[in-house]
Amino acid sequence: MTRRPAARTMPRPSQAEYEALSEFRYLIRCFLEFSQDAARKAGLAPAQHQALLAIRGFPAGHAVSVGELAERLRIRHHSAVELVDRLFTAGLVTRASDEQDHRRVLVRLTALAEDHLAALSSAHLDELSRLEPSLKKILAIKKRK
Repeated sequence: MTRRPAARTMPRPSQAEYEALSEFRYLIRCFLEFSQDAARKAGLAPAQHQALLAIRGFPAGHAVSVGELAERLRIRHHSAVELVDRLFTAGLVTRASDEQDHRRVLVRLTALAEDHLAALSSAHLDELSRLEPSLKKILAIKKRK
């Protein structure tokens, strides 16, 4: 008979904590659904919108490598290459070899991408403002010790 290792004893979550976690996951799903719909209405695939935001969200002046984009989007490198190819074809990004390391491809947004992203980001910030009271309530749940 095999013995199970002793489980680390942690206090069970309270009903309020279960409810807060459930509500948080629900709000995340609602926000993601909103985001996907908004991207499609703007003529972008949701993955394209996410990539544009990831690129724009890097510190100012920092060109983004395909590898960094893959990490930021939590996708495989070859998937990021395919995504960048589609963005390039759509006129949303430029790409160039890194002058310091020619193996790296650096990606920058075009003016068209900046316009799409500004409109989408404003709508997303409005949606977050709408969700803010619910998020604050969830985050106010007393932290467990």
